[in-house]
Amino acid sequence: MDFLVAFIPLFPFIAAAIIGFSNLFNRIDGVQSERITAVIAKSAITLSCLLAILLLVADLMTKNVGTYVVGQWLGSGNLVVELNFISSGFSVIVAALFSVILVIITRFSMNYIHSEAGFHRFYFILSLFSSAMLLLILSGNATGTFIGWEIAGLCSYLLISFAYNRPVATINATWVFVTNRIGDAGFILGIALSFYFAGTINWLSLNEVAETLATPAITVISLGFIVAAIAKSAQLPFTPWLARAMEGPTPSSAVFYGAVMIHSGVFLVILLHPMIEKAPLAMALLVVVGLFTAIYSFIVGLTQTDVKSSVCFAISGQLGLMFLECGLGLWELATWHLCMHAIVRCYQVLTAPSFIFYVHRNPMRLVTPYIANRRWLYIASLQRFWLDPIADRTLVRPINGLGHDLDRFDKNIIDRAMGAPVSTNYTISSLTQLEKNLDKKAQHGLQIEFVRGSGVVGKLFEWIANMMSWFEDRLVLRGIGMDMVDIGSKLGQAAITFEQLILKPRYLVLFVFIVLMIAASI
Repeated sequence: MDFLVAFIPLFPFIAAAIIGFSNLFNRIDGVQSERITAVIAKSAITLSCLLAILLLVADLMTKNVGTYVVGQWLGSGNLVVELNFISSGFSVIVAALFSVILVIITRFSMNYIHSEAGFHRFYFILSLFSSAMLLLILSGNATGTFIGWEIAGLCSYLLISFAYNRPVATINATWVFVTNRIGDAGFILGIALSFYFAGTINWLSLNEVAETLATPAITVISLGFIVAAIAKSAQLPFTPWLARAMEGPTPSSAVFYGAVMIHSGVFLVILLHPMIEKAPLAMALLVVVGLFTAIYSFIVGLTQTDVKSSVCFAISGQLGLMFLECGLGLWELATWHLCMHAIVRCYQVLTAPSFIFYVHRNPMRLVTPYIANRRWLYIASLQRFWLDPIADRTLVRPINGLGHDLDRFDKNIIDRAMGAPVSTNYTISSLTQLEKNLDKKAQHGLQIEFVRGSGVVGKLFEWIANMMSWFEDRLVLRGIGMDMVDIGSKLGQAAITFEQLILKPRYLVLFVFIVLMIAASI
């Protein structure tokens, strides 16, 4: 039954393609076509769900081999990337669970998104996301998982900004998208280090080869994937993005941040547990990050005044406990925790709009007096411990500045070296142009004075300054040429700019990163 695993992510992808192209060419449009779109999406994910359950039953009956290879995707030297899938174990369990949740959310959305302007767009993104998540879970190698990881992140961005005419939605979507790219950098680094040290990017082979690798190699590989997992599952210092992501519609919040995508970081850690548990530093990092995220989420969650924000910090707190369990080596507990939490949070987020009705005349439980009397803690909780401005100053601004600097280098150095035309906006006025302007003024009879003074002493200094100006104009500028002075001025300015740039924090971070890469390779 292993061959069934290849069709599980395929059906939602086909549904997304049908809905997308039909909407693009106006074959389905408006309220009258909503049922067609919903039936296509629901049928596809239902088929995937049935196949996932069938594959899980076959695995429980020990009928599966454990892997299925469709074929080779690409090869370059020693690097061979296959289109392969995992057809047994925890991956199949999670695929069956998530596919059932996706069926429920797809059906729920038919009424919730009814008559919305972006109904067809919503189902296109939801189908594409379903395919990406199932690929992420079932892929047998890091490349396939990363493709699903990235497509799911893109769908997250599109659904957070579903109401793209609202500035808050688009700003939050962009903030979340940029924050998660930090985790993607860790994922790419983990893939590169896996191939460099272990010679493979297949998950099962990587876990087996970990037995023979040295501890430093295992540690750097594990840290790369753990950074990706921490960012994806909204652990410190990336936790604030989860509250911003709740800007999207309720079904998308449930599928992304309540039940499915938010657990992909924990899933990745559990998938690689045979390798991670051999790296003490990586295990310690999981414990520290998970513990502090759980404490932070509990404290901040006490002062939230809206349902979605309160639920999102409850989610990040439980995810922190899962990371803590993984760091302590309680892998089986973490797997059960993940599955149960996905079910509970899916229900909670879907029923969030009815929360006020459910809790009517139900008094809130007060916090303990020890916490209630800590005013400084209350203020810090209201401000969410200022993580947003801290992250902006330490991560967003340095990376943004580095991007601007690289863009300037590309336009002013690379483009000119390659002979590409440079926009006039980036040209610098030379002294020659200044001299031409002065000559034009002189031709019109305008008197050009370098300086003007008053009194005996002022006139004396005026005469000296004009003599120096005449000397510079006749002997320096016209003697050696305006171009030489222009070049010298540019070189001096470039030296000053370079000196200022190397003192900026973003280049210090880049330097530390390069040193760590060199140390890991050695």
